[in-house]
Amino acid sequence: MTNSNDLFTGIPIDQPESPEGIDDAGGDGWGDYPLDAVFVRTDQRTVGDVVARITKNRYILDPDFQREFVWEPSKQSKLIESCVMRIPLPVFYVAEAPDGRIIVVDGLQRLTTFARFLAGELRLTGLTTAEGAGSHQLENKTFEELPLVLQERVLDTQLTMYILDAKAPERARLDIFERVNSGAVLTRQQMRNALYNGPATRWLKAAAEGAPFRAATAGSLDRKTMRDREAINRFVAFSLQGWTNYTTGDMDSYLAAGLTALERSTEEEREGLRWSFDKAMERSFRLFNQHAFRKSLVAEYPGASRSVINISLFEVSSVIIARDAGEVSDDVVHRTMVGLLKDENFARSITYSTNSTQAVRQRFQMFEAALALHTVV
Repeated sequence: MTNSNDLFTGIPIDQPESPEGIDDAGGDGWGDYPLDAVFVRTDQRTVGDVVARITKNRYILDPDFQREFVWEPSKQSKLIESCVMRIPLPVFYVAEAPDGRIIVVDGLQRLTTFARFLAGELRLTGLTTAEGAGSHQLENKTFEELPLVLQERVLDTQLTMYILDAKAPERARLDIFERVNSGAVLTRQQMRNALYNGPATRWLKAAAEGAPFRAATAGSLDRKTMRDREAINRFVAFSLQGWTNYTTGDMDSYLAAGLTALERSTEEEREGLRWSFDKAMERSFRLFNQHAFRKSLVAEYPGASRSVINISLFEVSSVIIARDAGEVSDDVVHRTMVGLLKDENFARSITYSTNSTQAVRQRFQMFEAALALHTVV
């Protein structure tokens, strides 16, 4: 196994940090949406129908973030008992994925329990007391061991599904996802990762785990909350769509559109983008070492303390270095970056209201213009 310092030339991996220069919106209220807008519809489905779809991979029960199945067998058993006793169950919140599959927003534990029970992976337990009271007819039974009438009762249990429409505005989808999820608090990138699960999100994961990115960021962007993948999502979005097409100040929609564009790319195109991303990371680490993507680059000298990674600086520098900087020398790229960080207007664009159209345009325009002065024609 590789030592955690091997990739970083002696620089230890940081503890996960909160990146500077990011407007992690969310919870901004519903002012942008009409009060009578309908983004969620209601549907009734049976346990049997839902589990049949789960076995066909029509439901996404394992989005790529920390939502492990944690219910104890006794709690799982009580859910099945509730079905047999015809006790109404709480509603389920799900969302439509772009490919038509269903993403479980709230109800993962319950749906996983149903799938396990019908697959014979759960034996009911904890339903009787020490005195022998309770559902002794169900105790220690698997689904196949239940009387047919009780099997049918479980299969026919009605589940009320609140389905988040795939056509809802992106920010509305994330806001609703955030409001109804009853598990751990999720970041916007974790929600985006669940809603767009597929080749694009797998690409983000692979890039985040790559040695070039880990070296350039010193492993300091929190992997659990997907701060690392959010940074890379920004690289993807601005690389594939161009900063001139960022016109609304809605970063949620722009990043989602970037994932959609990556999803629709060919495998060869995705490989090419990965190559250019890795090269940008390698060059950034070579030029700026421990100060890559950090404002502390302006005070670079041996032993200088480094600031946290600035996500907006990562965004603009990674995109432009990957695309344009190959035509200028390392020395010019280094001097350009330091000069920009000393410029008050550029510094403001990566610090305040960083998702605004004005800030995005300013930092990209200034970086492109500074490098254009040295580009070989």
